[in-house]
Amino acid sequence: MRKLATVMFAALLGLSFVTTSAMADASKGQKLYQKKLKKVCGFNGAKFASKHTQDEWEEIFEEGKFEDEIQNLCPAYKKGYLKPGQLQHIYDFAYEYASDSGNVPSC
Repeated sequence: MRKLATVMFAALLGLSFVTTSAMADASKGQKLYQKKLKKVCGFNGAKFASKHTQDEWEEIFEEGKFEDEIQNLCPAYKKGYLKPGQLQHIYDFAYEYASDSGNVPSC
């Protein structure tokens, strides 16, 4: 019985690491913004993220208009430049540092 409990605990612990790494991340989004969008947009990530509140970013993303909004804010941006996974990270960054979040990114 003890062995079974140990194996189950180890499996759950291992599964938690796998699911955590598969999720999007605001810090990855910040790095992606600096690397891929800062030059295209012409302003830093703090200014980009503060263009909307968290609710507005969430609504834009859920409606599938996040890439359109990037293009609206950054006219030099071309659709398809970022992969869907990268868009998810940048969304998490924008949501985390939105105008009503109280957080300020270091970029």
